[in-house]
Amino acid sequence: MNYFKTGFLLVALTLLFVFIAGAFAGSQGAVIAFIFTLLMNFAAYWFSDKIILGMYAAKKISRDQAPQLFEILFELVNEANLPMPQLYIVENAAPNAFATGRDPRHAAICVTSGILSLLTREELKGVIAHELAHIKNRDTLIMTVAATIAGAIMMIANMLRWGAMFAGPGTRDRQRGGNLLGVLIVSILAPVAAMLVQLAISRTREYSADAKGAKFAHNTKGLASALGKLREAAKFHRLGASPQTAHLFIVNPLSGDFLANLFSTHPPVEERIKRLSQL
Repeated sequence: MNYFKTGFLLVALTLLFVFIAGAFAGSQGAVIAFIFTLLMNFAAYWFSDKIILGMYAAKKISRDQAPQLFEILFELVNEANLPMPQLYIVENAAPNAFATGRDPRHAAICVTSGILSLLTREELKGVIAHELAHIKNRDTLIMTVAATIAGAIMMIANMLRWGAMFAGPGTRDRQRGGNLLGVLIVSILAPVAAMLVQLAISRTREYSADAKGAKFAHNTKGLASALGKLREAAKFHRLGASPQTAHLFIVNPLSGDFLANLFSTHPPVEERIKRLSQL
């Protein structure tokens, strides 16, 4: 059911992009938008992991630098029947983690130095299991595609809105009475709709990764306890993450801000913990 819902939402996001491009430039614009979507997804597929790791100045770490982390990872990849991903670290006191990569054979898990110092071994195991579940489910690719399309919709909507607002008198006269107003409404509502669809995809994948990660770890308590600690720590340590990549992290790196929480890419931590306790 989760896969069906995710697929439906991705199709809806793509159609929304084509629709708004069509409103901007007619049927020819819709065709161009569809081709542009394919090109964007191709670029996201091949280069998103390098871009994201570079954004946060993540450094690759070896077994000698983090023996416990590698021990946990080795144990879990065998349980999950996955190839060994590369491990990266971001020197930041804000405890968090994310996974990236186009498929399980080209995956990476990145943790902050803050999460290593905050969590116990059992809790850290729950977090790594959660990230491996994202890799197993190929969520790293799904969410990158969703973010790419949503970002393109917002860009085109801005062009459409400003173009309508500053259209010359001749252009305005050629448009029918309510047409300009309709264009403005579409340009305002389309980005909101795109954001809501992206949030729905992200939240669905988080619940799924929590459940599968708990199975990999054979324990729901480790992840549940880790989520509680990470939620509290986020109140005092800000990662400085970009909104475009917030969906990647195990807990919302933008938490603490009212609007960030209202339009969060993550479901409430309390609900995630509740669902874990019911497994």
